[in-house]
Amino acid sequence: MKNIKLAHSPDADDIFMYYAIKFGWISSEYNFLNKADDIETLNQQTLDNYWDVSAISFGLYPHIAQDYALLRTAVSFGEGYGPKLIKLKGKKLKRNFKVALSGKYTTNALIFRLKYPDARIKYYNFLDIEKAVLDGEVDAGVLIHESILTYDDRLEVEAEIWDIWTDLNKENLPLPLGGMAIRRSIPLLDAINIEDILTKAVRVANTHKELLSKMLIERNLVRVDSETLNKYLSLYANDDSIEMNEVQLKAINKLFELGYDAGYYDKNLDVNDCLLPKEYKEIRFS
Repeated sequence: MKNIKLAHSPDADDIFMYYAIKFGWISSEYNFLNKADDIETLNQQTLDNYWDVSAISFGLYPHIAQDYALLRTAVSFGEGYGPKLIKLKGKKLKRNFKVALSGKYTTNALIFRLKYPDARIKYYNFLDIEKAVLDGEVDAGVLIHESILTYDDRLEVEAEIWDIWTDLNKENLPLPLGGMAIRRSIPLLDAINIEDILTKAVRVANTHKELLSKMLIERNLVRVDSETLNKYLSLYANDDSIEMNEVQLKAINKLFELGYDAGYYDKNLDVNDCLLPKEYKEIRFS
């Protein structure tokens, strides 16, 4: 059995989408050695070519395209929602306000910088951003993951990353936040098989959402209560997470285009060139 080093974030949707494998609901010829870590840590480690398969921010991908392909499954998109720029209630932000972001390569950081080029950025672990704002270390911060549902009553939303995204793309495309990448050095047939296994895991998890959610809570594998978990999963782990559709691919291409036009990427990629050629398996065994 081949060992595959796989990483995902500790937020509820990633845990949810992966644990159908962990609980043995999906048969596999691979032994997945999984680890959970915050998304920017995974972004940085993937830049170093550490993981075989890893959750990443879509905003990172052009920087690793030479070494990693994008998977079509376990994706998170916003549809009218997403990360939130928050501040203390009543606080007025200056043009060069100090802001806490969850990492240089996160998608929300890319979109934030397009809107607020003069802001002074400090990077924090995403779990520490709310406290940094409350303690006055920064003027504002962008909340991600479950924090968008549970932030302190002393805080208010200055801007929605979704609204900034909508203004930038003008096409009402879904907001591409994160997905999975697989190392190109993995043999192609293995890579396609791994994508198939992960796709099945996300589909099974989504089909048995109530049972899997209960198991995650009973085992203290998520940071939120049952009500918040259900609400969060309805946003980021749903039918649209199983396999990317054409609209989602178009949204990723728009993100890449915006980043390229702003000088953050050396090349404007077409996401369709970054996916695994699934037809290879069909041709080989036809």
